[in-house]
Amino acid sequence: MSAKFIPFILASCAVVSNAAGLPRSSDCVGTIASLSDVASAQKCSTVNINAFTVPAGEGFTLSLVNGATVNLQGDVLFGNKSWAGPLFTISGDDITFNGNGHRFDGGGPFYWDGLGSNGGTTKPRPMLKIKISGTFSNLYVVNSPAQAFSVSNPGPLVISSVTVDDSQGDHPNSQSNGLAAGKCHNTDGFDVSTNDLVIENSTVKNQDDCIAINEGSNIVFKNNACSGGHGISIGSITSNHAVSGVVISGNSITNEQQAIRIKTDAVATDSSVSNVTYSGNTATGLTKFGILIDQSYPSTLGVPGAGVPISDINFTGAESTISVASGADRVAVNCAKGGCLGTWDWSSLKVTGGKAGPINNFTGIDGFSQ
Repeated sequence: MSAKFIPFILASCAVVSNAAGLPRSSDCVGTIASLSDVASAQKCSTVNINAFTVPAGEGFTLSLVNGATVNLQGDVLFGNKSWAGPLFTISGDDITFNGNGHRFDGGGPFYWDGLGSNGGTTKPRPMLKIKISGTFSNLYVVNSPAQAFSVSNPGPLVISSVTVDDSQGDHPNSQSNGLAAGKCHNTDGFDVSTNDLVIENSTVKNQDDCIAINEGSNIVFKNNACSGGHGISIGSITSNHAVSGVVISGNSITNEQQAIRIKTDAVATDSSVSNVTYSGNTATGLTKFGILIDQSYPSTLGVPGAGVPISDINFTGAESTISVASGADRVAVNCAKGGCLGTWDWSSLKVTGGKAGPINNFTGIDGFSQ
């Protein structure tokens, strides 16, 4: 009887339980070389993804067991079709995703028409939807149709050594009527609505926000390189959203519209932005603003609203050095009456070039003058 039983044990996947007695992972290796492999492979503790092409109009979705490791072993291309997306979704707890330097290619030139996701053809967005805790690293993302990453991790997550390269969209194509094909908004690198997130040592080359933090707390964005777009943003903040406990440090920002921006919706209510610290960031080639804090979105420096109070916005620690182009505003702060609160320590900020911008309805900036 035992002789018949032993082969069965050897051929099966053992289930490992965590401290709570819940299934943690299946002790097997799954390989994905097409979408038809996903259902069985994602049950394993190790998932290897070979090079393949995802059929147009279909999403690649991984719902992983707790503690799984995912290894990308070749480039994944996504077929071209006008549809809502997302192209790739990954979910699970305590996940290790290693892209090993391989590519996810979203086929952006097929979609890029100079109108972004605000108009023109429907573009799959986001390209990658990240819903894991753990680590996500070493992936090269090229030609996202619209937004590249949407991050809503269920627990602590570190994203590192990721590249988003939409620089091909800087140039016109046959669909864009002379505009830069990827422009007119929404090739964001990272859209973030979450808590307990670190994004580090990564590169974004695009035509919109390098990162847009829309909601959440305990968020760190450090030692990254941003170029070609709209810089590092908090917002736009709409109603019923709060952002707090954000650290932006050691980033290089090049040839963007602005280096750092906080934008809140003029008509939003029951929201807030607080406790944001900037340190050791460097920026050059900024065409519109060095620093822009504006409560009038979607207008820029329009009539601000006070429904999203902004407080504790500080430049401390290592000096942040920002250089703007001729004609750009060094610093613009557009607050509603009572919309910006407290005293902000800007003693570790240096901004050169351009001209002084307006500072409206706020006298709480300490340690800095332009």
